[in-house]
Amino acid sequence: MSAPSSATPAPEVSESLLSNRWTILTASIISMVAVANFQYGWTLFVSPLQKQLKVEQALIQVTFTVFVLLETWLVPFEGWLVDKFGPRLLVMLGGVLAGLGWVLSGKAETITALYMAYAIAGIGAGIVYGTAVGSALKWFPDHRGLAAGLTAAGFGAGSAFTVAPIAKMISDPAWYQNSWPTTKFLFGYLIPFGGQGGYQTAFIKWGIFQGAVVVIAALFLKSPPTGWLPKTWRTKGSEEVRTRQAPVSFTSGEMVSTPHFWLMYVMMTMVATGGLMAVAQLAPMATSFKVDKIPVNILWLSMPALTFALSADRLVNGFCRPLWGWISDHIGREKTMAMAFGLEAVAIFILIKTAANPLMFVIFSAFTFFGWGEIFSLFPALCGDFFGRKYATANYGFLYTAKGTAAVFIPIGSALAAGKAFDFRADILLLIGGIMVLFAVFLAPTIWQINLSKMTKAILLSLAGFLIVYGLTVQVLPKTWTPFAAKWTLPAAGWMGVFTVAIGFDLIAAVLAFFVLRKMKAPVLKGSGETTTSTVVAA
Repeated sequence: MSAPSSATPAPEVSESLLSNRWTILTASIISMVAVANFQYGWTLFVSPLQKQLKVEQALIQVTFTVFVLLETWLVPFEGWLVDKFGPRLLVMLGGVLAGLGWVLSGKAETITALYMAYAIAGIGAGIVYGTAVGSALKWFPDHRGLAAGLTAAGFGAGSAFTVAPIAKMISDPAWYQNSWPTTKFLFGYLIPFGGQGGYQTAFIKWGIFQGAVVVIAALFLKSPPTGWLPKTWRTKGSEEVRTRQAPVSFTSGEMVSTPHFWLMYVMMTMVATGGLMAVAQLAPMATSFKVDKIPVNILWLSMPALTFALSADRLVNGFCRPLWGWISDHIGREKTMAMAFGLEAVAIFILIKTAANPLMFVIFSAFTFFGWGEIFSLFPALCGDFFGRKYATANYGFLYTAKGTAAVFIPIGSALAAGKAFDFRADILLLIGGIMVLFAVFLAPTIWQINLSKMTKAILLSLAGFLIVYGLTVQVLPKTWTPFAAKWTLPAAGWMGVFTVAIGFDLIAAVLAFFVLRKMKAPVLKGSGETTTSTVVAA
């Protein structure tokens, strides 16, 4: 959309507390905190689930892939619903689904039931995540990096203070009975349901609690009026950032027809791979190096190395997101990306080299998250800069699917570390479907100048959608028939081999950010009549 002229003032927003954009941002952050454990608490459940269900760890980690795929790949559609109908009811539904997913995970007695339960949690968490980030981009065009970072910090750091109690509840289901009075009242009286004990109790009680928090936070959410802009719009932010902001809003279809989007997508996929590996594999890696239960003392705190690492990682992961976002508001998104991606590569390398030392394991796992978490503030901010704010929720939803693409590598990483056999059928189907989408919406019309008819494009996208759904079905239901077999035994690369891939991805992404993306002019919407170098007044 075009910038409002000075003769037509933007709509005013009530200054009441409930309509204040910082209040709305706070509610979004709280909703993100409440769904953080669905991803960042997962690693605590891997070993107990493996013992209970008696399957290979790689199959347990497929649960995490299913969660991330559905948490990310449905966000474009969910974002479209939010842009059309508003955030409140959607986030309430997301809270119910996320909580239900953990409750059903606590009752799952087969690996398929676990996949289905965590798939429900993924859908719910995706609704909450996409809505919260989209809301930040819409309400804070003058502080996009900071606002997106604060929102993403809720998801990154949300589990920092709950890792220890969840771990205790897994090892001792009645732990809360001898804890603080508020904890005893919450988990003993308000949530009397407990499951069979152990990890089942943790899934059920925390699922109910976290789902309820999201529903309450949703009551405070709303979208800004059409055309609204903050009074500080023309005075805040660096000139470098403002000149990179598009003066019109791109629809999602227009966005995916630009090289900017696909370069950002590839970069986000590569960087997300290393971070997600750390998220999913941290507990198994600590066990492998035999440091998980060794006490570590830092700043007068003493905890087992794994528990300490998980808590510190979540805090650092949350702290870094608004920090990197704030930095990007001042020096530019691409320069900040190059710095952060390079730092993550160095941190992963040192982590693997020193992981047998409990103290170094804690410190450098934290540095890994410090260099990774910023993708969830920098990429949404840059997406808002390049493609505007009117369709911000849906647009970032498409970019956010890069995290889902990266999640496909997680169970492969487990199999590669141990030299186990892995079934690649689902990955092959997902890859073919993704390539078909890329060809239909970007490569054919823009790179190769092939004019696809509407029917041809519709057929390609329908077939791609079928293959993607088919691949997801094979992931969730491994016994699903396919016309080909693709189960291969992977070489035992160890943790160093697995994370070397992540290091390489980080370094490539840093180079692309600094030497390629930074040199590209801001995208221009065809027919808008705008130049790429305009300083914008509205996004």
